[in-house]
Amino acid sequence: MDMQAEHIAEFLTRHPNFFNDFPTLLAELHIPHPHGTPAVSMSERQLIAMRDKVHMLENKLAELIQFGEENDGISDKLHALTLALLTAHSPQDIVAALTLHLREGFAVPHYAIRAWNLPNETLSGLSDSIPQAAHDKVAALTQPVCGALAIDEASDWFGEVSPHLRAFASIPLRPAAAAAAVGLLVLASEEPKRFYAGMGTLYLERLGQLIGAALVRMQA
Repeated sequence: MDMQAEHIAEFLTRHPNFFNDFPTLLAELHIPHPHGTPAVSMSERQLIAMRDKVHMLENKLAELIQFGEENDGISDKLHALTLALLTAHSPQDIVAALTLHLREGFAVPHYAIRAWNLPNETLSGLSDSIPQAAHDKVAALTQPVCGALAIDEASDWFGEVSPHLRAFASIPLRPAAAAAAVGLLVLASEEPKRFYAGMGTLYLERLGQLIGAALVRMQA
């Protein structure tokens, strides 16, 4: 009586020593080659399957190494910006640090920042008042938002380049995760895929906390 393939597979699973009892079968059985070449023995087929699995694992390892190297690079750049913010003595120093590190370190072509509760003599633009509606939207942001511009009013902050911008990262500035926002940083690019919905925001959130903490120090 013909046996179904499922029954054969179940039998071999329940009897792992089957081929130890019949060792010649491994050399005598021939099955189709997975890559279209002539049939091979079962033992050769196992070797091919193992090579394919090793190749897949090697590709996965290379991918993980690449991600690790990229994260190391981001951490180094964020560390350099952190040091610059720690040595800032004024809101103007914060803006200067952002201009240097965002554009040269992170290759972000455009950014705009607004903060509130700063001294009256603060650099023009940084402490410009924003509509209450925009202020409320920033307060409602629980994490950075990437892709479309989260705060419509922020489009005007980029001046004449605004019509050419296609991707944004809107980052609320908080000295801590649960603290109230003290401002908003918006990163922008002409490249549609530079910032996209669903991308990881861990480093963006940390960036917002670092700048938020520096701004709170200026408030004091």
